[in-house]
Amino acid sequence: MAVSASLLEVVGLTKAFPGVQALEDVSFTINPGEVHALVGENGAGKSTLIKILAGVYQADAGEVRLGGSPVAIRSVHEAQQLGIAVIYQEPALVPALTVAENILLGREPGAGLPGLVDRQALLAEAQRLLDRLDSPLDPRARVGELGISWQQVVEIAKALSLDARLIIMDEPTAALTLQETQQLFQIVRELRAQGRSVLFISHALEEVFEIADRVTVLRDGRLVTTRNARELTRADLVRFMIGRAVDESASRARPVAGREVLRVQGLRRQGVLDNVSFTLHEGEILGIAGLVGSGRTELARALFGADPIDGGEIWLAGKRFAPRSPKDALRAGLGLVPEDRKREGLVEAFSTAANISLANFGFISRLLGWIDQTRERLLATRLIDRLAVQPSSPTWRVRNLSGGNQQKVVLARWLARNVKVLLVDEPTRGVDVGAKDEIYRLMDELARSGMAIMMISSYLPEILQMSDRILVMREGRIVLELSRQQASEERLMEAATGGVG
Repeated sequence: MAVSASLLEVVGLTKAFPGVQALEDVSFTINPGEVHALVGENGAGKSTLIKILAGVYQADAGEVRLGGSPVAIRSVHEAQQLGIAVIYQEPALVPALTVAENILLGREPGAGLPGLVDRQALLAEAQRLLDRLDSPLDPRARVGELGISWQQVVEIAKALSLDARLIIMDEPTAALTLQETQQLFQIVRELRAQGRSVLFISHALEEVFEIADRVTVLRDGRLVTTRNARELTRADLVRFMIGRAVDESASRARPVAGREVLRVQGLRRQGVLDNVSFTLHEGEILGIAGLVGSGRTELARALFGADPIDGGEIWLAGKRFAPRSPKDALRAGLGLVPEDRKREGLVEAFSTAANISLANFGFISRLLGWIDQTRERLLATRLIDRLAVQPSSPTWRVRNLSGGNQQKVVLARWLARNVKVLLVDEPTRGVDVGAKDEIYRLMDELARSGMAIMMISSYLPEILQMSDRILVMREGRIVLELSRQQASEERLMEAATGGVG
């Protein structure tokens, strides 16, 4: 790809917070019409860097140059004036307003009198911007009625309306389906063809190789390397990110599964689950694959008593099990790591210790239900050490932990209870590659100790690597069952999308 001088240069950027050196002497360039990936583990400095470029933070040292000239970015408004726009994982839009109103919010075309908006001109300009993205969105649609992928299209159109030369996308695919991700990538390619530059941040390394021209790697706040994407292998990138090699393809062969722990027969819920039957055994990891909306999450919630069922039977350790609430599931020895850990798995305002103890009051309470804080701290410290949660303080607020460490806290809660069956929904979503490997090792260790694990994942390499058996769901039904040896990404995807498998 022939390019002229750099669009943006980061030169020696340094930023420290109390007790933390977030960035130290980081330098790299972004070219015009380039998709440039920024990768690294959680805590590597990616968020600090993009917040400096966005005007949220100011660097302690170093400078940013645009078109070869140093610029001062002291606010989000100044960043936008310079042609830098940021699209975060959760779009910052006004749900009650229309697509057009969000795209041109604060810059609406006037109708001649103060305070009046030219609605026709507003819709026409929004349509023009959507046409540049080849988007079928109706500019009159309410943003609150749109899915996350369409909201991101609105954010991109908003960036175009600001005449952004550099569009920063922070984990843009984390909440998207495979189809939605491909739609987003097509828009990114169109932006590149129009001469726009994109700084793309993602934990999903396969996306980096699919969309990026060059890759910059950060580790512990320092620059490791900037390389052409085609010159790197996945193993190279992982090694640069975490400082050691990780064999992501290695299967974790376990002993033959033990006795049956869970049996599900004919489970039904109107419009969600349709005659679902399967078994789960001691020491087994049962992978559940399928597209979003196939009924995977709803199955886990039904087993945990979070959602009612219309029919069917569940047997746990040979006894009939009919959970009416998660409380029943807890008593029976089930645990659930939910898909959305922030909303359903954690109380972000609580400490690490308090979150671990949420399902373990019987272990840490004294007479009349009072919590013994010494017991709570000892329980949390033991599990924090076992799972290498960082920071290691039990008093640290969970909201300040990285995604990988938050997931470890949720897992720690169930380790304390020593559950018989663990239901894990998207175990490594939003987790960096180092923490992902640690979570895999923990799940493998738990299975080897005899725990039965049902693992739901949209990431097929994860399903293939971790599962002893694999079920594929589509439209609320199990449409295929395979052993690890029989499975391939092609067979799983064919079954998930309506083929024969």
